[in-house]
Amino acid sequence: MEFRYTVNNFTYNFKDLKTLMAKASPYRTGDALAGISAETNEERVAAQFALGEVPLSLFLTEHLIPYESDEVTRLIVDSHYQNSFSSINHLTVGDFRNWLLLDTTNQVVLDQVKMGLTPEMVAAVSKIMRNQDLIAVAQKCEVISRFRTTVGQKGRLSIRLQPNHPTDSQSGILASTIDGLMYGCGDAVIGINPATDSPEVVSNLLKMLDEVREKLEIPTQSCVLSHITTTLNNIKDAPVDLVFQSIGGTEKTNSSFGINLNILNEGYEAAMELKRGTVGQQVMYFETGQGSSLSANAHHGVDQQTCEARAYAVARKFNPFLVNSVVGFIGPEYLFDGKQIIRAALEDHFCAKLLGLPMGMDVCYTNHAEADQDDMDNLMTLLGVADCNFFMGVPGADDIMLNYQSTSFHDAMYMRKVLKKRPAPEFEAWLLAQGIINEKGERNALNSKHLLLNMHGK
Repeated sequence: MEFRYTVNNFTYNFKDLKTLMAKASPYRTGDALAGISAETNEERVAAQFALGEVPLSLFLTEHLIPYESDEVTRLIVDSHYQNSFSSINHLTVGDFRNWLLLDTTNQVVLDQVKMGLTPEMVAAVSKIMRNQDLIAVAQKCEVISRFRTTVGQKGRLSIRLQPNHPTDSQSGILASTIDGLMYGCGDAVIGINPATDSPEVVSNLLKMLDEVREKLEIPTQSCVLSHITTTLNNIKDAPVDLVFQSIGGTEKTNSSFGINLNILNEGYEAAMELKRGTVGQQVMYFETGQGSSLSANAHHGVDQQTCEARAYAVARKFNPFLVNSVVGFIGPEYLFDGKQIIRAALEDHFCAKLLGLPMGMDVCYTNHAEADQDDMDNLMTLLGVADCNFFMGVPGADDIMLNYQSTSFHDAMYMRKVLKKRPAPEFEAWLLAQGIINEKGERNALNSKHLLLNMHGK
């Protein structure tokens, strides 16, 4: 189906919905690299106006990637709830934006329609929204997940403690873990990116984290972010809490990761059988990021933000405990500078929350991007206002294994203080009992030493 829009007596033509979506995207280097972005700002605005007139119902019949050749498309189509869509099926993309911003469109209303929304619908509406629109709507969405802690409640902010080490040194990882705990981090997960995917190394790290958790009686969950097949290899002999996997928005992207929906389902079912959660049994942890489909030459001409939103359909199928976009990690070839990273992160968070995912964000950049820590401070604060479920806690904000810049333990303290947010309730009770924080949520540095004494004394 062809689309057109006339500006100053010049008519812009867009040959199909996929082209229109790409041309309407805010500028980013990845789409330019793929040769699908608008050539001028005027063409981009024309595409956005044309996209605003597209009926939401068209996304149910015009598939950006063919149903027959892509299992993610099949998942999106086959899992669509027509009853949930019925109350908004008369809206255009532009009408949908206006409807989302209404005061009457609250959390209850959004919960009623979320299973009737497809990733393409939410990606489309994000393209015609300002940053403040993305923040305002995302803030309406409360998506709560549970394992040993309850993450995502209003007024709370959780942190993934990320104690990575370039040689997977257990003593180095342990030191970073204790350091992070003393700053109140770790209620989302204590999650290690291993330097090697060796089953033996991964198993030993899982056992070490579980020993720390049990010794200190910490109400949290651990995860070694190995490939899902490595986790499945270890799941009978090692203490696996969460099953992790990086995912993408097309079948071909996931194939480049060495996975498909059947493998993800195998991991999900294996973890569910363990029943290791206490307050809930959401067992999956997924990471995503704009540009992964392009870097795998698996985007099918679809813009990178829409590919990213399609990954959320994959995540939603498995009722995950945690999802986050590693927004600036893939590099400046896809998101060139701080401005592009900030916009992409707000889009990702908005789309995921609208689809019903417990969305966090790795507020980050690589050292060769045109970005700095001030950009990340801005983004972190914007996402905090938007009620992002969790951020990363990296020693000094500098990941010495993955060699990128993220957010620190001190950043977590800043966010909780200025936005008056608290840790997950179960973890907060533990922090109080340990004397790490007081009743006001303030860190008690002297009492934090008790954590070290307990570690050595048990």
